[in-house]
Amino acid sequence: MSQLVTAPSLKEFFKALLEEVIRRQKLAVGETTEFYLVNLLAEFACTDNLFSKGEDGRKEQEPLAVLYHRSLQQQRDERIRTLRRLGDVSLYQAGFFSGALREGPVGQDYYIQMGGAAYGQLADLAPAAGFAAVYRELSARFRALVDVLEEIAARGLVQNPSGALKVYESWVRTGSDKLEQVLVDAGLVMPKGLPN
Repeated sequence: MSQLVTAPSLKEFFKALLEEVIRRQKLAVGETTEFYLVNLLAEFACTDNLFSKGEDGRKEQEPLAVLYHRSLQQQRDERIRTLRRLGDVSLYQAGFFSGALREGPVGQDYYIQMGGAAYGQLADLAPAAGFAAVYRELSARFRALVDVLEEIAARGLVQNPSGALKVYESWVRTGSDKLEQVLVDAGLVMPKGLPN
């Protein structure tokens, strides 16, 4: 049975969850970067925001390489928007869809490399010094932040049986300590060192 989660807003819900996972993973993240991540999670909670409209008006997922190529053709302001989109989509997908990406043709590392590089370039282009620091941190800690989002996704998935099975299968396949802890916290597996 799933639990009803109450929070004043979606952003407050993600803020509390993000702070908990960051603390559990012993990751130090700047306050502005944390704020950025909360907004990213809230934005992509509406999955339509992961897609763009194609020429025919239908929603489509743009390949990362196409976004990057487009950014090279654009003037500074448009380039900033495109690189931000590339970094944001890469981070979210690498974290929330890690299992599917590991089995896909390009893999999770591709998303990590593309997103980290996009944020790095964005840090050099950002007009405000404060945001440059955020983008620099997102670039430098991209892989660690993917782990944070992966744990947030797993904690949501274990709330129902089919999602719990996906988390369990991913844990068996990868041996991830973070996924194991999610399963332990949900009462689905025994902690290491305890007798069966």
